[in-house]
Amino acid sequence: MGVIEVDRARARGPRMIPDRPWADTILDEAVISAQRGDIGPAIAALATSRGDPETRSLRVEALSRALIGASRFIEAQLAYDQGNPDLWLWLGRTRLEEAWELRPDVRARAVQADRLHAYQSAMESARQPLLAAAGLASGDPVPWECLMWLAVGLDRPRADKDAVWHECSRRWPSLYSAAVVRLITLSPGWGGSAQETLAFARSAAAHAPEGSPLPALVPLAHFEITAAGRAPMSRGGWFPFEAQRDIVSAAGHWSERRFGGAHPRSIEAHNAFGAAFFLADLRRPARAHLSRTDGRFSRLPWSHLGDPAQQYRRACARLNL
Repeated sequence: MGVIEVDRARARGPRMIPDRPWADTILDEAVISAQRGDIGPAIAALATSRGDPETRSLRVEALSRALIGASRFIEAQLAYDQGNPDLWLWLGRTRLEEAWELRPDVRARAVQADRLHAYQSAMESARQPLLAAAGLASGDPVPWECLMWLAVGLDRPRADKDAVWHECSRRWPSLYSAAVVRLITLSPGWGGSAQETLAFARSAAAHAPEGSPLPALVPLAHFEITAAGRAPMSRGGWFPFEAQRDIVSAAGHWSERRFGGAHPRSIEAHNAFGAAFFLADLRRPARAHLSRTDGRFSRLPWSHLGDPAQQYRRACARLNL
């Protein structure tokens, strides 16, 4: 490749793969098939994830987003396989994702009563399938993680949110995706406080098992806290020095060494650290983390800045990735 070709490649930026922040070829194939109406590979992918909550959580989340608006395919399959916990879990999570699409803007809820009612009804429709999944697989924390999202979405009392978190965490204390929901639950934007958000993130990072990306909760916590008090699309002045030092320390504690290979959520963690370092103008660590995402960006934390695809591409372009 000559000089001109290199310049053109840089101008185009990284090859982006939206909404697929993982290194899981089985999941890639299952998502593509599900989007085409073939749910067979997805059912197989969920079945092989039993006993591995980290992979199971990631797969059901991705496959549910792939089937938004088409949950009837899962319902049809359930008619022939009522005792399958994977199908109940997938149906419940898909209904959650469909409900989030209906959520009215908080500033317009007073004039969107019908939309708010539709949203709440859609959220409630996820409860029974998730409870069925929890009953069929009593040791599985993933249905309880989904029920945490349900409690957040319906703005249930704090005691209800705490109770569901307890059920999830006692089954798998280090489940990354559940910790993210808990972090959001505690954040100022959802009725919590900056103090308890940071305390939770720091504690989770300090007690993370080897190879776990839980230290990435620290930059996510700072994003949640800062975003609660500012408009999107603003890059300057996101993190004061103390927050930057906190994020640098958390990054230093994260080791990707893990028996059995990289953690399923590692790419999400690289997005979290990379975005934070980019906003702090710490170019070297920002490049180090974003170069390891392979063009696969996650919704969090980029959505705090605006459109995730645009913000991720802009960061990579400015870092010459």
